[in-house]
Amino acid sequence: MSVVIIGGHDRMVRQYKKICKEYKCKAKVFTQMSGNLKDKIGNPDLVVLFTNTVSHKMVRCALSEAEKAKADVVRCHTSSGSALSEILLEKCV
Repeated sequence: MSVVIIGGHDRMVRQYKKICKEYKCKAKVFTQMSGNLKDKIGNPDLVVLFTNTVSHKMVRCALSEAEKAKADVVRCHTSSGSALSEILLEKCV
């Protein structure tokens, strides 16, 4: 399963990827808005939006790309590792 994480903290990127690997998921993490974000997202199975640490522009871009890919979208207000673990436990197992 491929997962795209939008938002979160820069210092947590490594841990987000490690948690996804534990659930046998491939992860892309975008904590900052880049000019070609929509081209980098690809066709994920799951999009996780950490709404507390993300701009409205990034949310709109991620939602439009998730809709094109027919991906599940999960919004979470906290951007902790345990919150990501709970989401993956529910969606991947």
